[in-house]
Amino acid sequence: MRILALDQGTTSTRGLVADDSGAVEIVHSVRHAQHFPAADRVEHDPMELLANLRAVIAAAGRVDAIALSNQGESCLAWDAVTGAPLSPVIVWQDRRTEARLAGMAGAAPTVRAWAGLPLDPYFSASKLAWLGDNERRVQEAHRAGRLRLGTTDAFFLQHLTGRALTDVTTASRTSLMSLETGDWDPELCRLFGVPLDCLPEIRPTVSDFGEIDGVPVTAAVVDQQAALYGHGCRAPGDAKITFGTGAFALAVTGPERPAEDDSGLLPTVAWCIGDETTYAVDGGVHAAGAAVEWAQRIGLLDGPAALAGFEAAPAIDRGLAFVPALSGLAAPHWDGSAAGLFIGMTGATTREDMAQALIEGIALRAAEVIARMGQGGPVARISMDGGLARAPYLCQFLADVTGAEIVLPATEELTGVGAAQLAALGLGATLPAPPLRATVKPRPCDREGRMARFAGAVDRARGWRD
Repeated sequence: MRILALDQGTTSTRGLVADDSGAVEIVHSVRHAQHFPAADRVEHDPMELLANLRAVIAAAGRVDAIALSNQGESCLAWDAVTGAPLSPVIVWQDRRTEARLAGMAGAAPTVRAWAGLPLDPYFSASKLAWLGDNERRVQEAHRAGRLRLGTTDAFFLQHLTGRALTDVTTASRTSLMSLETGDWDPELCRLFGVPLDCLPEIRPTVSDFGEIDGVPVTAAVVDQQAALYGHGCRAPGDAKITFGTGAFALAVTGPERPAEDDSGLLPTVAWCIGDETTYAVDGGVHAAGAAVEWAQRIGLLDGPAALAGFEAAPAIDRGLAFVPALSGLAAPHWDGSAAGLFIGMTGATTREDMAQALIEGIALRAAEVIARMGQGGPVARISMDGGLARAPYLCQFLADVTGAEIVLPATEELTGVGAAQLAALGLGATLPAPPLRATVKPRPCDREGRMARFAGAVDRARGWRD
């Protein structure tokens, strides 16, 4: 049995084929352009993404089922009849709707209670509303009864299978779905100004999403939830963190919606299989790999290999800190106005010191999220994947500052593995779990001091406008 996982991510589209022997192979991977038409805007070309998906499918050869994982909150408008895009993809990092959401402050308690999410441009609802308010072609399609609004998965599925569908994990990231019912909520749609009848049908994560060239698509899922499943997280308290463009930590909570608290973490749907929904709590760091790419772009880093290790003592212990708030701060702060900054530089600060502070800053932001995830105590073990899992210094520093054992699976492609495992369930089969590559144990250090110094730097990043 061969399962193809289509992993359409923020910077690339990848195809992973997993089989029932445990073999995992990347059959094709291609990067796509990032467009920044203004300081607060991040966009993708939807037809470029679609062409890349078709190339991945062509490279995969014979498969028995297909899974589609998506970016989560990235969304667009398209013609419901022809499938032609009516807008670019507005990427989850985009901040253009901050002013609009500031004017909706009175609706924040309702949105948090029903959707489980704060008012933040990160989520899809305000982006979709912006398209309806500002794009002439979107308005014309709405008047003609031909408008479809949704996340990228539904756009891809309309083109690949002829059916514009989304799944419950993706819908739970829009601010338009009720966590209680798993359906689009009329009141949430009214609050944001998004016409409910233009949204795609919501399906369980493992479901019939149509066929691509005769091959059934049996699972669709947000990339981070796919990674959670791929890490083998099934029981309440099981946690993972994925270091991609951002760093996203999720912990399984079980079959009941997580209770409201002041942790800054968000309740979300982990997956829905059959009639059983599993929930999780989620916390994201917007800039992880994105901060490394930025550092390379400006010449601060020669390449990822420069992050393997450093001879000097940790930069944070020497008073140098970097806050990677390049797109504001997500969990647990939810402050879109925060700015990235280095703090504590002197005339003796070197380029290597700044690179060290950069990688530590990514780990410290992740540690802020992980510290809020413990139910009844600190997280003792967390499974880690993504490109930065290849950086030994990051892995060890994260273990040290959290006090958690870091588990590194043998493959870094846990998003594709999880999506493929979910698709196999749609065939009534299972795929084996990947083996472990290494375990990183925490070393004694001044954890409280490091977190306190970093918290001071975060306060400066949040207050830079004052």
